Amino acid sequence: MAMQWRDDGFRYGAVTRGLHWAMALLLTWQFAGMAIKLIVGRAPITAFWVGTHKGIGVVLLSLIVLRALWGLYNMKTRPAHGGGFWGLAAKVGHLMLYALMLIVPALALLRQYGSGKPLDVFGMRLIEGGWAELPWMTAPADAAHGLLAWVLLAAIAGHILMVLVHRFIWKDDTVGRMVG
Repeated sequence: MAMQWRDDGFRYGAVTRGLHWAMALLLTWQFAGMAIKLIVGRAPITAFWVGTHKGIGVVLLSLIVLRALWGLYNMKTRPAHGGGFWGLAAKVGHLMLYALMLIVPALALLRQYGSGKPLDVFGMRLIEGGWAELPWMTAPADAAHGLLAWVLLAAIAGHILMVLVHRFIWKDDTVGRMVG
């Protein structure tokens, strides 16, 4: 059987699933690193993990943009969320996840740019820096990035909870759309 690259009305294709699971792994890395930082404080393991945060964040932002564009390309062929309250809740929940996955790293980039400091990611300079701090950029980003990241984590937890509800309570094949 040939690999199905695009989404169809019954399941997500290989590209959608690959983007989903790559982002799931990278988001797990990001949140685990921040949790370790909060629990352990300053330590070599924390320094290593936090040292990867910006680079992984840039990768995540790139992946969510690709994922959103791929989703728009497949919009008419994607599996339906269903109708009624739960279908609407699924649509709103997914929209919230996408919005937060775009906004959280965008705020981090705004903060970085506003700091006037360069941004080097995996040996590449993405922001040159060298100007005075721009508080009108850094202040809102400082206030919102971390808070919205934890809101994103709560939304991800809700997403996982609904996966479990579909699998073990409603016993439908919704999980199979993304897994198998």
